[in-house]
Amino acid sequence: MAAVKPIVEGAYLVPLGGVNALLLEHEGELTLIDTGFPGSGARIMRAVTELNRSPRDVKHLVLTHGHPDHIGSAAEVVRATGAQTYIHPLDASLAETGGPFRPMRPARALPLKLLYLLIWHPDRPVEPVRIDRRIEEGETLGIAGGLQPIHVPGHCAGQLAFLWQGRKLLVAADVFTDILGLADPIGFEDEAEGRRSQRKLAGLDFEAATFGHGRAIPQGASETLRRAVARRHGP
Repeated sequence: MAAVKPIVEGAYLVPLGGVNALLLEHEGELTLIDTGFPGSGARIMRAVTELNRSPRDVKHLVLTHGHPDHIGSAAEVVRATGAQTYIHPLDASLAETGGPFRPMRPARALPLKLLYLLIWHPDRPVEPVRIDRRIEEGETLGIAGGLQPIHVPGHCAGQLAFLWQGRKLLVAADVFTDILGLADPIGFEDEAEGRRSQRKLAGLDFEAATFGHGRAIPQGASETLRRAVARRHGP
């Protein structure tokens, strides 16, 4: 089975057993976004190999937020690649200590509640990872051909989504899931903030979108998000 799924040119989804990482390729360098649960490093390295690259081609590791299903293999990836690490300041301490994690309430929909019970273990630590750079909305990272952070709290206080190369791709993190259709994340630290973040992303224009959990949307993604948010929140 293929370790990577092309989304748009230069962007590859890396399924890691219920959670996704993303590889962005630009001018011979790779940027990895998120690392899945602990023990996902070997799968990520297979994905790198499938792109005919070596681990040392992974120059940057960007973490959308400090939950264990996204930072769980970060330390392992850094050892294998030497990549520089990035995360929002509000979640940097979670990555550098490996937990415990902030409380979160499950989403209302039954399938998401079940997924919450399956994967959310806030008191189970992960291996800490150094953070080289704390990043915030309002800057554009000069990596991967241009990566623009968007602060989208609610699911997690330090959560960041990203626009890649202008409007080519939205990396939506856990603002939404797309497991059985576009829906809420599995839980919220602050649901009202999460709803504002959903509306914020739905107000942007982009071609494709990826999510921390579930399928990507390779075309017409901004309109799909707008329709979903209108159904949930009203026009």
